[in-house]
Amino acid sequence: MEKISKYLSYILRHKPDSIGLNLDDHGWIYVDDLIANTTTFELNHALLDILVEMNDKQRFAFNEDKTKIRANQGHSIHVDLDLPPHEPPSYLYHGTASRFLESIQKQGLIKGNRHHVHLTESAHVAQAVGQRYGKLVLLQINTAAMAKDGCIFYKTTNNVWLVDAVPREYLSILG
Repeated sequence: MEKISKYLSYILRHKPDSIGLNLDDHGWIYVDDLIANTTTFELNHALLDILVEMNDKQRFAFNEDKTKIRANQGHSIHVDLDLPPHEPPSYLYHGTASRFLESIQKQGLIKGNRHHVHLTESAHVAQAVGQRYGKLVLLQINTAAMAKDGCIFYKTTNNVWLVDAVPREYLSILG
């Protein structure tokens, strides 16, 4: 299942054209087209139902009638997730590897090749994410101050907070 989840992330976030498909403006792709164009795995509706429902990070979603599927965030290609702005909690967290700390201290958190910087309300989740990339550095972001200063935040259906960038003056290193 993990290999199929990674495959879906690759297709739905980064390279739908690798199997001859394109996402619509909001990141959706027809389930039947995904199934028909996938040769790496034997996908079917039941398997996709399980992957969407059971994915530990809730990376994927269906539209209301389950004819389309998309990734909830993390795209490196242009999509409009059609998320309304949300008022963030006072603080959010971001986990990263220590090798990135010098750059972060100079330029803050930047989105790189993604559409947004990803933040979470849970320090535990941020730690788990950061540990995947090396020696953990846990950052706390003063999102109340950022919002007061005009930064716009979005919240995905799987509770990931998105923002264009986090300037360094709003960051604190927790560990």
